[in-house]
Amino acid sequence: METEKLQTEPNVLTKFAHLLGTEVRNGRLEIPEKFGKGYCAGFVFNEHIRMMILNYELNEDLVIENPRIGVSMRMILFKFQNILPETESLSQGKPLKAIPSVFVATSSMNTVVFIPIHTHTATINIEVDADYLNGLFNLSDKSPVLQSLLQNAQPLLFEQMICPSLQKIVDEIVTEPIAEVFELYFLRIKAEELVCRLLMELEKRDEQRLYPLNPHDIQTIYAMKERMLEHLETPPVIKDLAVCANMSPSKLKRLFKQIFGNSIFSYYQEFRMKEAARFLKEEKLSVSDVGYQLGFTNLSHFSRVFEEHIGMKPKQYSRS
Repeated sequence: METEKLQTEPNVLTKFAHLLGTEVRNGRLEIPEKFGKGYCAGFVFNEHIRMMILNYELNEDLVIENPRIGVSMRMILFKFQNILPETESLSQGKPLKAIPSVFVATSSMNTVVFIPIHTHTATINIEVDADYLNGLFNLSDKSPVLQSLLQNAQPLLFEQMICPSLQKIVDEIVTEPIAEVFELYFLRIKAEELVCRLLMELEKRDEQRLYPLNPHDIQTIYAMKERMLEHLETPPVIKDLAVCANMSPSKLKRLFKQIFGNSIFSYYQEFRMKEAARFLKEEKLSVSDVGYQLGFTNLSHFSRVFEEHIGMKPKQYSRS
C-alpha cells in the first residue's frame, strides 16, 4: 500500500510563487529578478509546527489571499525580525535603529483575510499549535504570562528583544550547511529550540494579570514607542506620551509593560545603551561623542549606565 506523502511546504509559499510566475523548489522560492531579489523558504514539519524564512526585497508591495481562511487554527505566531545577516545588504535604505526582536501573537491577533507581501521583508516566522505547546508544560502554579499565551483564548501580543542564545540558533538555521535528507529534522529541532528559549524568557515576566488587546491600542503603543526612540537624547515623559496616545498614564504604562515586558523608561534605557554599543563598535565613535549624542552631560554617569546594561565600560567595549 502506497504511503500518502505529507505536505512539507506551506500553501502560502505556493501561492506567492504562482503570483510571481515561478515555482517552489525544495521548499525554497527564489525571487525572480524582474520582481526583486532574495528568497523565501517554507517548511511544514508536522501538524503542530511550521516555519517560514523570508528575506527579500520586492519592487512593489503585493497582496495574496490567505489560503488558511476558514480553517480552524489554534496556532501561536512567533515572528523573529531584524535577525537575518543579509537584511542590511538587501535593504540599503533601512534605518539602522533595528534591534533584533520577536513578536509573539495568539491566533486571534493573526487572523486576516489578506496577507501583505511587503517590499522589504527579513523575518523568520514560526507557527506552533497552542494545544501542542500547552501539553508540554505544567504551568498551573506559575507564570500567568505563559498560561494566558498557551491558552490562546484572548487577543494577546508580546515583543521580546533577542538575546545572544536566540541569535545563535537563528544563525544556525540560516547558515548551517545541512544535507537534504536531514534538513527538515534539523530545522524542526532548531525551530522548537527557538520557541523553547523564547518561552523561557517570557516566563521571567512578572505580570499577574493580562488585558486583551485590540488593534487600535497596539498601534498606539507602538507609535509611542517609535516616538520615544526617535529622540534618545531626551528621556521620555509619561504624561506627555499619554496625552499623545489619548490614554491615561496608567493604561499607557500597563499596556506598554504587558507588550514589551519592561517599563517605558527601562525599555528606553535598554534601547539607548544598545544604540550606544552600536555607535562604539560599528560607527567607531569616541566614548564622549556617543555619550553626548545620547543626551548624557556627565560621562561618568554614561559609563556607569552602559556597564550596567552591557557588562563592561564603554571604552573597554569599543576595544573588545
